[in-house]
Amino acid sequence: MSEQIKNEQVKKPVKITETVLRDAHQSLIATRMTTEQMLPIIDKMDKVGYHSVECWGGATFDSCLRFLKEDPWERLRKLRDGFKHTKLQMLFRGQNILGYRHYADDVVEYFVQKSIANGIDIIRIFDCLNDIRNLETAVKAAIKENGHAQVALSYTLGDAYTLDYWMDIAKRVEDMGAHSLCIKDMAGLLVPYEAERLVSALKSATDLPIQLHTHYTSGVASMTYLKAVESGCDIIDTAMSPFALGTSQPATEVMVETFRGTPYDTGLDQNLLAEIADYFRPLREQALDSGLMNPKVLGVNIQTLLYQVPGGMLSNMISQLKEQHAEDKYEEVLKEIPRVRQDLGEPPLVTPSSQIVGTQAVFNVLMGERYKVATNETKAILRGEYGQTVKPFNPEVVKKVIGDEPVITCRPADLLEPELDKIEAEMAQWKEQDEDVLSYALFPQVALEFFKYRQAQKTKVDPNVADGETGAYPV
Repeated sequence: MSEQIKNEQVKKPVKITETVLRDAHQSLIATRMTTEQMLPIIDKMDKVGYHSVECWGGATFDSCLRFLKEDPWERLRKLRDGFKHTKLQMLFRGQNILGYRHYADDVVEYFVQKSIANGIDIIRIFDCLNDIRNLETAVKAAIKENGHAQVALSYTLGDAYTLDYWMDIAKRVEDMGAHSLCIKDMAGLLVPYEAERLVSALKSATDLPIQLHTHYTSGVASMTYLKAVESGCDIIDTAMSPFALGTSQPATEVMVETFRGTPYDTGLDQNLLAEIADYFRPLREQALDSGLMNPKVLGVNIQTLLYQVPGGMLSNMISQLKEQHAEDKYEEVLKEIPRVRQDLGEPPLVTPSSQIVGTQAVFNVLMGERYKVATNETKAILRGEYGQTVKPFNPEVVKKVIGDEPVITCRPADLLEPELDKIEAEMAQWKEQDEDVLSYALFPQVALEFFKYRQAQKTKVDPNVADGETGAYPV
């Protein structure tokens, strides 16, 4: 009996965030799952008892407007209506929101306000450089709107990224007022015993709940979760098995079974999870048959660990080399990537820093001279437009690329004037709801095309057809 009481005392069920409605399909089928494909299974998913369901943010916003001709805000409202008992979560790129540039504080604050008003409970906020100055506005806004502000640290490897670095940044995040902390391992670089060391260190540095997000790309993610949970990790991100593994997350059912009967038992019902998996399995088959899901993304790519390069960055680099008929330069570029990363202050390789480093490495190799041609984005990083890197830039590279141009040392957004009123004035004729202003702010051209499409759907007239003519607009 005493042993049973002892076991009850140490019981610490691990919580699950389900990613099938966001990161899983973003990773495996380029974020092409439609709202109509999601809605029929929501009722069952709502009964599982997830910590949260990640269903919005990341690339979903752009993809809804650009490819699916859907209003992302309408998707969120429909999901909120369906999930009566489950918290909804989104991914938010700090001062970049869901776009690719820094936005003024008034836009960031308004986006957070509208996200929470339309149904988001937890906002996971990260910055590609781990410059926490770029997180402050979004975190304060989430707190003000009574949302849960989770700060995600972009995990990476390198001389600067010691346990002391992670512990120090965790304390600063706690001081900022964040409600929880996420280790965001976007490239699958965190191996099991390192996870044990990292989670233990963070637990000693902060009282915040710790969540771990990783990808199966390098093949170690399930083992990483096991060691992390044993070390005190509170929440893990998983995906329903039809959209798990490969460049996605470990499978929900597998992790639930792993912890069954242990002090970390999730308590989730495998029969219910099996029914949900049965729903998603035909969607997976459709994606494979149509070519939307490339079998290549389902394998293990150990080069992720060898070169510390995320899977998406590798495929982008290969594509660039093919266009230049320079596939034979592949190994050379792989070796150049760590050198460029060092030159640029050793940033984590996550959107957009991964694309910036990878593209510059390709240029350096193809030109036969390093930094003979520098991209606009490389110049922007060196000017401090993205924020502060953890290590200083290579002074020789700075001199060659931007010379004596002035550099930014303050928080980049401090230099931005409020822009919400100007944006609203620009798109006033298309505004049907307050949220349209934010869609336009993030993706002006894409949103405009969507607004035209939306209007055409009401009249069934093609907006591209000349006056006096009629034409059916494709649905």
